Amino acid sequence: MISLQQLLKSCVQEEASDLHLTQGSAPVLRINGKLVRVKSSALSAQDVKNLAYSVITDYQKKIFEQKKELDFAFSIKKVSRFRANYYYQKGSIACAFRRINLKIPTFSSLGLPDIVASIINYPHGLVLVCGPTGSGKTTTIASLINEINMIRKGHIVTVEDPIEYIYSHGKCIVNQREIGLDTDNFEIAARQLLRQDPDVCLIGELRDRETVEYALKLAETGHLVFATLHTNSAPEAVHRMVNIFSGEEKSHVRVLLAQCLNAVVSQRLLPGIKGNLTAACEFLQVNTAVRNLIREDKIYQIYSVMQTGREKSGMVTMNNSLMSLILKRKVDLKEAFLYSPDPEELDNMLKKAGI
Repeated sequence: MISLQQLLKSCVQEEASDLHLTQGSAPVLRINGKLVRVKSSALSAQDVKNLAYSVITDYQKKIFEQKKELDFAFSIKKVSRFRANYYYQKGSIACAFRRINLKIPTFSSLGLPDIVASIINYPHGLVLVCGPTGSGKTTTIASLINEINMIRKGHIVTVEDPIEYIYSHGKCIVNQREIGLDTDNFEIAARQLLRQDPDVCLIGELRDRETVEYALKLAETGHLVFATLHTNSAPEAVHRMVNIFSGEEKSHVRVLLAQCLNAVVSQRLLPGIKGNLTAACEFLQVNTAVRNLIREDKIYQIYSVMQTGREKSGMVTMNNSLMSLILKRKVDLKEAFLYSPDPEELDNMLKKAGI
């Protein structure tokens, strides 16, 4: 039977983003967003278990069998790094492996708007990177943090579940903490960050009220904080940050968020004309007008500011980004409309452009 290492090497050779193993199917690769079966026989439940257990320790096996879930990352020398998730379905093991480049991509290689690179110049404050699973959030943050690592002198501390990209010490020193291995959870790790003398912090995901609270406190006290949220737009990210708190706390949080929030990046990966995945990106620059809207509980008006703030502040709406990709012939119209949050607005933009 083919080994897991051979399958993961194939994942790299085919430039697939993911590998899936499940009972009753041949191994499956996700290539440019589409699932493609490997040419081999279907896997039995025992086959999947053997493949899954070939790369984990006895301790990880014990945790998995107790909790029925396992999330971890590992590297294969000279091949790639992978994030793995093991789970049970219909009583048997299934696995998903996400490919992570050993080398952190440069920001310029990601195809995001140039204005997003200005984030590395922020001395402090909160930066949110949003989007659904598989939209490239981790890669965007990694590229920005690595740029900071190369040009600043400071201390970078990350809290991740699990650690994905591995940073080398540059002009900064970098300490990476993994949930379950180096700390119990995001809340505890975020609480301890202030005592670790950081300059730049990454909190892998804002999952609960306590973690959001500590992220805001870090940003308020002069640190540059990166974090991710699973939202589909920049205004929705602001709304989520506020609504995670109870009624009486919301007013205070809006004031704090208006003071601390610097930028929100919201992105999606969509199929490109050449068969590759192409990034569409929304960018909210938190200027005085946006801060006032957050403070005054008028978050619903932020999108209007983004529409009118392109020239002065470099803001980009998702439809602006999709329009740009269409004009550059990187995506076709059908795909752009499928990913547009407001197809009618995009249609009007195209008509004005004579398309």
